[in-house]
Amino acid sequence: MQVHISIGENHRFELREALLVYGDRQRRFVTRHSVVLHDGAPPTLEPAQPLTLGFVESLVRSLSGGSTAEVLPENVLAKGERMIVWWTPRCRRQMFYENSEQKAIQLNGCVFPQPPLVWRVQNGDLKIRALAENKRPCAATTLAVAPFWNLSEDGRVCTGSMRRPDNDTVASIPEWERGFYESAFTHANVGRLTRHRGGFEGLWNELINQRKPFPELTLIQLPQTLAQFVRGERR
Repeated sequence: MQVHISIGENHRFELREALLVYGDRQRRFVTRHSVVLHDGAPPTLEPAQPLTLGFVESLVRSLSGGSTAEVLPENVLAKGERMIVWWTPRCRRQMFYENSEQKAIQLNGCVFPQPPLVWRVQNGDLKIRALAENKRPCAATTLAVAPFWNLSEDGRVCTGSMRRPDNDTVASIPEWERGFYESAFTHANVGRLTRHRGGFEGLWNELINQRKPFPELTLIQLPQTLAQFVRGERR
């Protein structure tokens, strides 16, 4: 039995490996098997091998035809196959608050000055850190806690009902930023978010509809560098 697929005149594909999917109603697992071809007989499977991340990534690349090259604008700091990191300078943005205890209700819908930020998206997860200086960071630049609700200690955004793009391309950057700011800030995940003497509410109450820059001295500095943040290393 000859098993092969011909596409056009220059490509000939032979059966080399097989993936078997096992499961019940709740769980699934996959085994990978080399295939042995026999003349005049059906192919047979060799013992199962571990299904490695490298194999899965190469399979995805081959099926998708590889990632499309993009021209990177100046605000992009790093770009991987499924990860992008960029920064935003000081700006003013409207923010929305929705808390069952009516905390920070006076902040809802107001416009606030924002600190410079670093954004990192990987596999649909968004992380955000702040910058103490309003300039493009380098690999050794140390980061600060982004003083927002809905962020965990490592900067991960609790997306909840946030509208998220389906990809991490350069073109998706404005959608990620818009989705973050247009979602409702509902709760604090970290005990201390700012050095402001009035705490979180004191900081943002002071900034309601202000045109002055965000006070970077109120940021809590971290030992984490931009390079560590890009690599996904905790501080």
